[in-house]
This record gives sequence, C-alpha cells and structure tokens, in this order.
Amino acid sequence: MSSSTIEHVVLIKVKPDADSSKVDTMITDLNGLISIDTVLHLTSGPILSTAGSSPFTFTHMLHSRYNSKTDLDTYLHHPNHLSVVQSILPLCEDFMIMDWVADRTLSTMVIPPECAVRVTFLKLKENLGEEVKDEVLGVIKENLGGIEQFTCGENFSPDLAKGFSIASIAIFKGVNEMEEADSNLEKVKDYVESMYAVDYVVPSPSNL
Repeated sequence: MSSSTIEHVVLIKVKPDADSSKVDTMITDLNGLISIDTVLHLTSGPILSTAGSSPFTFTHMLHSRYNSKTDLDTYLHHPNHLSVVQSILPLCEDFMIMDWVADRTLSTMVIPPECAVRVTFLKLKENLGEEVKDEVLGVIKENLGGIEQFTCGENFSPDLAKGFSIASIAIFKGVNEMEEADSNLEKVKDYVESMYAVDYVVPSPSNL
C-alpha cells in the first residue's frame, strides 16, 4: 500500500435540539460518501467519549482515507460531498478538521466494524522548534499497547483545526483493548499546550 496515505478526520458538534431523525439521516448521508471513487475508507457515527484539556464537546466523527492529497481534494470538491455538507450545516454548531500524511505503510486501509478508534490531537506551545516537533512525533510513534494499526503526523489543513497541529489515530480490536491502553503523552507534556482525544467505535453496516 502507498506510504503516503492521507488521514482525514472531521469532528462535528450537533446542536442539542437537533431532531434525532435528521441526525440519523446525516450519519447515513455521510457514510454514503464512501461511493466517491477516491475514497479508500470512510466511516461516520456518534463519538463514544472524549478526554483532554480542551473545552470542546463534539458529538460525531467522520474518518476517511485517501491515496494522496489530490484524491482528498477531489473528494472535498465532489458534488456529492458538497451536497451533504450543505444539508447537514443547519444541524451543526461546530466543526473541527485535521488532515495528515500517515507516517507508515498501512497493511490495509479499511477498518473493520466494531473496532475501537482513538484519535488524539495535540496543540503545541508556541515558538517550539522543528526539533521539538520531531521529538513529540517520535514519542507518539512509540505507540500504545494492544494497537492493531496506528498512524500519526502533522496537520496540513490548519483553517478548521482550532490550533491543533499534531494528530494520531490508533485502532484497537474493541473497546476493552482501547480502555486498557496506556498513553505515552506524559513524556512530552512540557511541550503540549492542550490535548483532545476522541474515542469512537466503527459501526456495523446494520447500524448505519
């Protein structure tokens, strides 16, 4: 597989008074974007839990993968994607988007249903040099225990990233394995201004 796989994560905060049937339709429409040719993997659904020092309260997540930045751009400008975005905007009050180049070759692009996903976003303190960024990325790459798949990288789409600059995604067989994993971020806490982690379970087709 390509070593330049692009990770694309969108966090969505649905309005508290949003109609539940419309939210269900939103999830169905988002998952339907898998039909766009350049998409290698796409899943969307409610967030299981969040943690960290940031005040955000996102409710839903979309994660997708692409072979290149060009393929991601094709997806973002595809009429089907633009149509879904316009349809869900009235339901949502906040978004956060981060994109990064996977730091390693992936044996498979598709994450099976029922797998647990932990996405972690870091906002580094100001005026840190590239050496510090490299050190932070190095620590993250040490991984957690029990991981089936893992990537990390530096965000290349800053406009809607809310100041976060480094992201990682860890895939576990299930929620139990994810909950037992120990974070290694304590080693770089002196460089981190804030952290936000999102836990999510890939839905089975029957739940879409």
